[in-house]
Amino acid sequence: MANGNGALSGAVIAVAGAGGPVGRATLLRLAEAGAVVVGSDNDPVRLAEAVDAARYAHGGATVVGDTVDLLDRDSAKDWATRVEKDFGRVDGLVHLVGGWRGSETFTKTSLDDWDLLELLLIRTVQHTSLAFHEALQRSDRGRYVLISAAGAGKPTAGNAAYAAAKAAAEAWTLAMADYFRKAGIAGGADGPTSAAAILVVKALVHDAMRAERPNAKFAGFTDVKDLAEAIAGVWDQPAPEVNGKRLWLTEKP
Repeated sequence: MANGNGALSGAVIAVAGAGGPVGRATLLRLAEAGAVVVGSDNDPVRLAEAVDAARYAHGGATVVGDTVDLLDRDSAKDWATRVEKDFGRVDGLVHLVGGWRGSETFTKTSLDDWDLLELLLIRTVQHTSLAFHEALQRSDRGRYVLISAAGAGKPTAGNAAYAAAKAAAEAWTLAMADYFRKAGIAGGADGPTSAAAILVVKALVHDAMRAERPNAKFAGFTDVKDLAEAIAGVWDQPAPEVNGKRLWLTEKP
Protein backbone atom coordinates (compact mmCIF):
# COMPACT_ATOMS: atom_id res chain seq x y z
CA MET A 1 0.00 0.00 0.00
CA ALA A 2 2.96 2.33 0.44
CA ASN A 3 3.76 4.87 -2.24
CA GLY A 4 0.25 4.97 -3.62
CA ASN A 5 -0.10 1.48 -5.03
CA GLY A 6 -2.97 0.18 -2.91
CA ALA A 7 -6.52 0.71 -1.76
CA LEU A 8 -5.88 4.31 -0.71
CA SER A 9 -4.29 5.46 -3.96
CA GLY A 10 -6.28 8.47 -5.15
CA ALA A 11 -8.74 8.25 -2.27
CA VAL A 12 -9.93 11.49 -0.67
CA ILE A 13 -9.70 11.20 3.11
CA ALA A 14 -10.79 13.81 5.65
CA VAL A 15 -9.09 13.72 9.05
CA ALA A 16 -10.85 15.43 11.96
CA GLY A 17 -8.56 16.51 14.77
CA ALA A 18 -5.49 16.37 12.56
CA GLY A 19 -3.25 18.73 14.53
CA GLY A 20 -2.22 16.45 17.39
CA PRO A 21 0.38 13.65 17.48
CA VAL A 22 -2.09 11.06 16.18
CA GLY A 23 -3.17 13.44 13.45
CA ARG A 24 0.40 14.04 12.35
CA ALA A 25 1.12 10.33 12.12
CA THR A 26 -2.14 9.73 10.25
CA LEU A 27 -1.59 12.51 7.72
CA LEU A 28 1.90 11.11 7.04
CA ARG A 29 0.66 7.54 6.59
CA LEU A 30 -2.29 8.43 4.37
CA ALA A 31 -0.12 10.69 2.20
CA GLU A 32 2.43 7.88 1.88
CA ALA A 33 -0.37 5.57 0.72
CA GLY A 34 -1.24 7.97 -2.11
CA ALA A 35 -4.39 9.50 -0.67
CA VAL A 36 -5.52 13.10 -1.00
CA VAL A 37 -5.66 14.17 2.65
CA VAL A 38 -7.80 16.99 4.02
CA GLY A 39 -7.09 17.64 7.69
CA SER A 40 -9.10 19.79 10.05
CA ASP A 41 -8.44 21.15 13.50
CA ASN A 42 -9.62 24.08 15.59
CA ASP A 43 -6.00 25.19 16.09
CA PRO A 44 -4.77 26.67 12.80
CA VAL A 45 -1.10 26.82 13.85
CA ARG A 46 -0.95 23.21 14.99
CA LEU A 47 -2.85 22.11 11.88
CA ALA A 48 -0.51 23.98 9.53
CA GLU A 49 2.52 22.35 11.15
CA ALA A 50 0.99 18.87 10.71
CA VAL A 51 0.04 19.52 7.10
CA ASP A 52 3.47 20.93 6.25
CA ALA A 53 5.20 17.93 7.83
CA ALA A 54 3.18 15.49 5.71
CA ARG A 55 3.81 17.49 2.54
CA TYR A 56 7.52 17.70 3.25
CA ALA A 57 7.83 13.98 3.95
CA HIS A 58 5.95 12.99 0.82
CA GLY A 59 6.75 15.40 -1.99
CA GLY A 60 3.96 15.59 -4.52
CA ALA A 61 1.29 14.44 -2.07
CA THR A 62 -1.86 16.53 -1.82
CA VAL A 63 -2.28 17.41 1.85
CA VAL A 64 -4.35 20.43 2.83
CA GLY A 65 -5.72 21.86 6.07
CA ASP A 66 -9.02 23.48 6.95
CA THR A 67 -9.75 25.17 10.28
CA VAL A 68 -13.13 23.80 11.35
CA ASP A 69 -15.20 24.09 14.54
CA LEU A 70 -16.61 20.58 14.81
CA LEU A 71 -18.75 21.62 17.77
CA ASP A 72 -20.81 23.61 15.27
CA ARG A 73 -22.95 21.31 13.11
CA ASP A 74 -23.18 23.81 10.25
CA SER A 75 -19.40 24.22 10.26
CA ALA A 76 -18.95 20.46 10.01
CA LYS A 77 -21.52 20.23 7.23
CA ASP A 78 -19.87 23.07 5.31
CA TRP A 79 -16.53 21.28 5.61
CA ALA A 80 -17.95 18.07 4.18
CA THR A 81 -19.51 20.00 1.31
CA ARG A 82 -16.22 21.78 0.57
CA VAL A 83 -14.20 18.58 0.53
CA GLU A 84 -16.54 16.90 -1.94
CA LYS A 85 -16.79 20.02 -4.10
CA ASP A 86 -13.03 20.59 -4.20
CA PHE A 87 -11.98 16.98 -4.82
CA GLY A 88 -15.06 15.40 -6.38
CA ARG A 89 -15.56 12.69 -3.77
CA VAL A 90 -15.04 11.70 -0.15
CA ASP A 91 -13.74 8.21 0.58
CA GLY A 92 -13.13 8.50 4.29
CA LEU A 93 -13.50 10.40 7.52
CA VAL A 94 -11.01 9.57 10.26
CA HIS A 95 -12.22 10.92 13.60
CA LEU A 96 -9.32 11.74 15.92
CA VAL A 97 -10.88 14.39 18.15
CA GLY A 98 -10.04 13.41 21.71
CA GLY A 99 -9.86 14.53 25.29
CA TRP A 100 -9.64 13.01 28.75
CA ARG A 101 -10.78 13.85 32.25
CA GLY A 102 -10.66 11.54 35.25
CA SER A 103 -11.10 11.57 39.00
CA GLU A 104 -9.57 9.91 42.06
CA THR A 105 -12.73 7.98 42.85
CA PHE A 106 -16.25 7.53 41.53
CA THR A 107 -17.70 9.73 44.26
CA LYS A 108 -15.37 12.58 43.31
CA THR A 109 -16.47 12.55 39.66
CA SER A 110 -17.16 16.06 38.42
CA LEU A 111 -20.06 16.44 36.04
CA ASP A 112 -18.19 19.40 34.62
CA ASP A 113 -15.86 16.78 33.17
CA TRP A 114 -18.85 15.08 31.56
CA ASP A 115 -20.02 18.37 30.05
CA LEU A 116 -16.62 18.79 28.37
CA LEU A 117 -16.23 15.17 27.24
CA GLU A 118 -19.76 15.02 25.88
CA LEU A 119 -18.81 17.84 23.53
CA LEU A 120 -15.37 16.57 22.55
CA LEU A 121 -16.05 12.84 22.31
CA ILE A 122 -19.73 12.60 21.37
CA ARG A 123 -20.93 15.82 19.78
CA THR A 124 -18.04 15.98 17.33
CA VAL A 125 -18.74 12.38 16.28
CA GLN A 126 -22.39 13.24 15.74
CA HIS A 127 -21.52 16.26 13.65
CA THR A 128 -18.88 14.59 11.45
CA SER A 129 -20.94 11.45 10.87
CA LEU A 130 -24.09 13.36 9.95
CA ALA A 131 -22.09 15.70 7.73
CA PHE A 132 -20.18 13.02 5.82
CA HIS A 133 -22.41 9.94 5.77
CA GLU A 134 -24.06 10.57 2.39
CA ALA A 135 -20.76 11.26 0.62
CA LEU A 136 -19.21 8.17 2.20
CA GLN A 137 -22.14 6.05 1.06
CA ARG A 138 -21.66 7.34 -2.50
CA SER A 139 -18.02 6.24 -2.45
CA ASP A 140 -16.98 2.78 -3.64
CA ARG A 141 -14.63 2.57 -0.63
CA GLY A 142 -16.15 4.88 1.97
CA ARG A 143 -14.92 4.45 5.53
CA TYR A 144 -15.74 6.22 8.78
CA VAL A 145 -13.08 5.40 11.39
CA LEU A 146 -13.50 6.15 15.09
CA ILE A 147 -10.70 5.77 17.63
CA SER A 148 -12.01 4.45 20.94
CA ALA A 149 -10.64 3.13 24.21
CA ALA A 150 -10.81 -0.26 25.89
CA GLY A 151 -12.25 1.50 28.95
CA ALA A 152 -15.51 2.07 27.08
CA GLY A 153 -16.35 -1.57 27.65
CA LYS A 154 -14.82 -1.88 31.13
CA PRO A 155 -15.12 1.44 32.97
CA THR A 156 -13.13 2.07 36.11
CA ALA A 157 -14.39 4.01 39.12
CA GLY A 158 -12.35 7.11 38.32
CA ASN A 159 -13.07 7.08 34.60
CA ALA A 160 -16.86 7.19 34.61
CA ALA A 161 -17.29 10.29 32.46
CA TYR A 162 -14.62 9.35 29.94
CA ALA A 163 -15.73 5.74 29.57
CA ALA A 164 -19.39 6.70 29.24
CA ALA A 165 -18.60 9.27 26.57
CA LYS A 166 -16.47 6.80 24.60
CA ALA A 167 -19.21 4.16 24.87
CA ALA A 168 -21.75 6.63 23.53
CA ALA A 169 -19.47 7.55 20.62
CA GLU A 170 -19.09 3.85 19.82
CA ALA A 171 -22.86 3.32 19.88
CA TRP A 172 -23.36 6.26 17.53
CA THR A 173 -20.75 4.87 15.14
CA LEU A 174 -22.35 1.43 15.20
CA ALA A 175 -25.67 3.02 14.30
CA MET A 176 -23.95 4.59 11.31
CA ALA A 177 -22.63 1.13 10.41
CA ASP A 178 -26.19 -0.17 10.39
CA TYR A 179 -27.11 2.64 8.00
CA PHE A 180 -24.35 1.52 5.64
CA ARG A 181 -25.47 -2.11 5.95
CA LYS A 182 -29.08 -1.33 5.12
CA ALA A 183 -28.10 1.00 2.27
CA GLY A 184 -26.00 -1.78 0.76
CA ILE A 185 -28.89 -4.23 0.89
CA ALA A 186 -31.32 -1.68 -0.52
CA GLY A 187 -28.91 -1.06 -3.38
CA GLY A 188 -28.92 -4.71 -4.32
CA ALA A 189 -25.52 -5.52 -2.87
CA ASP A 190 -24.80 -8.51 -0.64
CA GLY A 191 -23.51 -6.15 2.04
CA PRO A 192 -22.28 -2.63 2.60
CA THR A 193 -19.95 -0.95 0.12
CA SER A 194 -19.05 1.61 2.77
CA ALA A 195 -18.24 0.98 6.41
CA ALA A 196 -18.04 2.51 9.87
CA ALA A 197 -15.37 0.89 12.04
CA ILE A 198 -13.96 1.40 15.53
CA LEU A 199 -10.27 1.00 16.39
CA VAL A 200 -9.84 0.25 20.09
CA VAL A 201 -6.69 1.11 22.05
CA LYS A 202 -5.80 1.12 25.74
CA ALA A 203 -3.98 4.44 25.44
CA LEU A 204 -1.61 6.12 23.02
CA VAL A 205 2.06 6.99 23.18
CA HIS A 206 4.32 9.07 20.94
CA ASP A 207 7.97 10.07 20.81
CA ALA A 208 7.59 13.23 22.87
CA MET A 209 5.95 11.26 25.70
CA ARG A 210 8.83 8.79 25.71
CA ALA A 211 11.35 11.63 25.78
CA GLU A 212 9.60 13.22 28.77
CA ARG A 213 9.40 9.90 30.67
CA PRO A 214 12.37 7.81 29.49
CA ASN A 215 11.93 5.23 32.25
CA ALA A 216 8.20 4.67 31.71
CA LYS A 217 7.09 1.32 30.31
CA PHE A 218 3.83 2.47 28.65
CA ALA A 219 2.65 -1.13 28.90
CA GLY A 220 -0.19 -1.90 26.52
CA PHE A 221 -0.05 1.54 24.91
CA THR A 222 -0.31 1.84 21.12
CA ASP A 223 2.25 4.00 19.34
CA VAL A 224 0.63 6.67 17.19
CA LYS A 225 2.54 5.36 14.15
CA ASP A 226 1.06 1.89 14.67
CA LEU A 227 -2.39 3.41 15.03
CA ALA A 228 -1.89 5.31 11.77
CA GLU A 229 -0.91 2.04 10.09
CA ALA A 230 -4.09 0.39 11.43
CA ILE A 231 -6.19 3.30 10.20
CA ALA A 232 -4.78 2.93 6.69
CA GLY A 233 -5.38 -0.82 6.92
CA VAL A 234 -9.14 -0.33 7.28
CA TRP A 235 -9.23 0.38 3.52
CA ASP A 236 -7.41 -2.88 2.77
CA GLN A 237 -10.34 -4.93 4.03
CA PRO A 238 -13.71 -5.32 2.29
CA ALA A 239 -16.45 -3.14 3.74
CA PRO A 240 -18.54 -6.05 5.12
CA GLU A 241 -15.53 -7.30 7.11
CA VAL A 242 -14.99 -4.04 9.00
CA ASN A 243 -18.45 -2.46 9.05
CA GLY A 244 -19.80 -2.30 12.58
CA LYS A 245 -16.70 -3.97 13.99
CA ARG A 246 -14.50 -3.10 16.94
CA LEU A 247 -10.95 -3.71 15.72
CA TRP A 248 -8.74 -4.26 18.76
CA LEU A 249 -5.17 -2.94 18.89
CA THR A 250 -4.81 -3.95 22.52
CA GLU A 251 -5.91 -6.89 24.63
CA LYS A 252 -9.64 -7.15 25.20
CA PRO A 253 -10.53 -6.39 28.83
